[in-house]
Amino acid sequence: MPRSNRRRPEPSDGGSLDRMIAGFKRTEVKRGIEWTVQPMSAAQALNVYTCPGCGRSIEPGTAHLVAWRADGIMGDAADLAARRHWHSHCWKVY
Repeated sequence: MPRSNRRRPEPSDGGSLDRMIAGFKRTEVKRGIEWTVQPMSAAQALNVYTCPGCGRSIEPGTAHLVAWRADGIMGDAADLAARRHWHSHCWKVY
């Protein structure tokens, strides 16, 4: 049987290598609140964000974390819409 040289479509779950390298989301408790935290690699950081920890900009190409409440009362969609991008060191001291 001849070998197929066709490109295979990327999995529909968005499981790209960049996402795998960046890290997996996890749950952390900070100040009595449960948070979902997902690392963002430098390659994934395409926009400018403002860190709520220090108020400074997170420039494109800077690895950082995205955090949102995991236990909010408004539901998962509202929690995800309220996610914030943090410098990794700012999140550690929060």
